[in-house]
Amino acid sequence: MTNKATETGWKLDNSYARLPEKFFSKVELKPVSAPKLVKLNHSLAKSLGLNAEALQSEEGVAVFAGNEAPEGSLPIAQAYAGHQFGNFTMLGDGRALLFGEQITSQDERYDIQLKGSGRTPYSRGGDGRAALGPMLREYIISEAMHALGIPTTRSLAVVTTGESIVRETELPGAILTRVAASHLRVGTFQYGANWGTAEELRSLADYAIKRHYPHIEASEDRYLSLLQEVIERQAALIAKWQLVGFIHGVMNTDNMTISGETIDYGPCAFMDTYDPATVFSSIDLQGRYAYGNQPIIGGWNLARFAESLLPLLHEDEEQSVEIAQKAIEGYMGLYQSNWLAGMRAKLGLFNEEAEDEALIEELFRLMHKHRADYTNTFRVLTTGQLQGMDMCNTKEFDTWHKRWQERLDRQEGSKASSEQLMRDNNPAVIPRNHRVEEALEAAVERDDFSVMERLLAVLSDPYAYSPEQEEYAALPEPPDRPYRTYCGT
Repeated sequence: MTNKATETGWKLDNSYARLPEKFFSKVELKPVSAPKLVKLNHSLAKSLGLNAEALQSEEGVAVFAGNEAPEGSLPIAQAYAGHQFGNFTMLGDGRALLFGEQITSQDERYDIQLKGSGRTPYSRGGDGRAALGPMLREYIISEAMHALGIPTTRSLAVVTTGESIVRETELPGAILTRVAASHLRVGTFQYGANWGTAEELRSLADYAIKRHYPHIEASEDRYLSLLQEVIERQAALIAKWQLVGFIHGVMNTDNMTISGETIDYGPCAFMDTYDPATVFSSIDLQGRYAYGNQPIIGGWNLARFAESLLPLLHEDEEQSVEIAQKAIEGYMGLYQSNWLAGMRAKLGLFNEEAEDEALIEELFRLMHKHRADYTNTFRVLTTGQLQGMDMCNTKEFDTWHKRWQERLDRQEGSKASSEQLMRDNNPAVIPRNHRVEEALEAAVERDDFSVMERLLAVLSDPYAYSPEQEEYAALPEPPDRPYRTYCGT
């Protein structure tokens, strides 16, 4: 299939596979019986230098299904470890393979990974397969996150396999093609620190620097600089999550990237009613990864990353620990600075005043007390159409609103520029849980992908405030039980 592969536009390199073999295992393809392409991301394909028409051919679909390897690929499964709900364990790609890294015309490098492609040496008793519903969920949410301006892995394609997998019930099998700046994780470094030699760990760190932070390669303290860069990226990322009400659901260290991208959309969801204790994941029984805990867990995970780098930070162990602790202590301030800047933008504030934080905290207190919808609160503040929210009919809110208007009046710049700032930072729509479930049900149960296509179209420009988005901003009927998400494994 060399001619077809060339037509498709694959230009793959395998730099990760040049690391010590400790960090991966070569894998054989596990073909499926009847692959069918059900979703292709045309715009992403174009940006990667791929020919969308060729990708839809029989040969193109065979690649997405893991039936054939594209030219230049070297299929591997990556090894890593991780703290899962606080418990450290050996992990690895148990149901994924990495074909390699696509090199774009701008000389950018992106991992091309199949998720649900079959068993690997790291499958730990699992079948290595995935169900259609969770793969479509990842497609919807990751593309929504991209449109919201949040760093994220993306989804290139979803194929059904023509085979069933068994979980609680029999489900249609599927494979997702995931695109990432890389799949280097905090857990990759934990694996290297626990099961590798000092030189193997150093080679991993040097690789991460070369791939993601080449500007620090010549730094005398490049491993400290690596730690600081990852801290900065994660502080900014988690602040962006909080600003749109996104709940990751499974912030294990193996789901925290070195690049600062959001990865793994298993039990994730967006918050409707504002409550910091909100948890959707069926397995998060203690609320470890609740919305309000995400910034704290981010710091905890980064501390584990710092621990893995200790052998590289200084030859003296005590000094190494001191260096790492000092770096980690800066995380919460960075997060808070990112979050506060984002909140000012959501309220149309161009400048800074000492009382801004108190103004913001009072709004959240009111939202919590009156069980206000997170996204729609900022939506109505942006449009000025306050009539539809119960909270806005209270004296407490009137007092807050007057205080906010006075704050706006004190800054330079027009009301129109403040409104535009709010429109640029307050999405009119998010992937509402009931809309996502509606799309998944239609696709999985009835083979009807039109509901998902309409949802994706609306989510592709979340800041548009278009008439087409009105119905997707509406809240669902009050549920008779709490909404729950599942990890999809």
